[in-house]
Amino acid sequence: MKIINTTRPVSASELENFLSEKLNPLFHEQRQIDLSFDIRKEGDAIEICNDELYDGFLFRIETHGNEMHVIKSEHYTDDVNSLTIEELLNGLFLEFPGRDEIKYIGEES
Repeated sequence: MKIINTTRPVSASELENFLSEKLNPLFHEQRQIDLSFDIRKEGDAIEICNDELYDGFLFRIETHGNEMHVIKSEHYTDDVNSLTIEELLNGLFLEFPGRDEIKYIGEES
């Protein structure tokens, strides 16, 4: 699990809107395939899924005030689509919440 500590609380709704707008177009550009992912808000968490190809989520991002917990499904760690999404998310977090809003990024098992 990746933990991103921010200078202000992160809204799950704002994160959902941001990822809904940005993630799939970037994925299509990067992989050059016709595959999209569902971005769903589940309480204070966002799940990135594709029910046709995967059981459960590929990524779950939980918002906890000034922290985001980015959980990668243990079932798809070597999957090329999951690796691509992980790379894209790492870049997108520099846009939202933003490079200046991130205090710390760490890994926890």
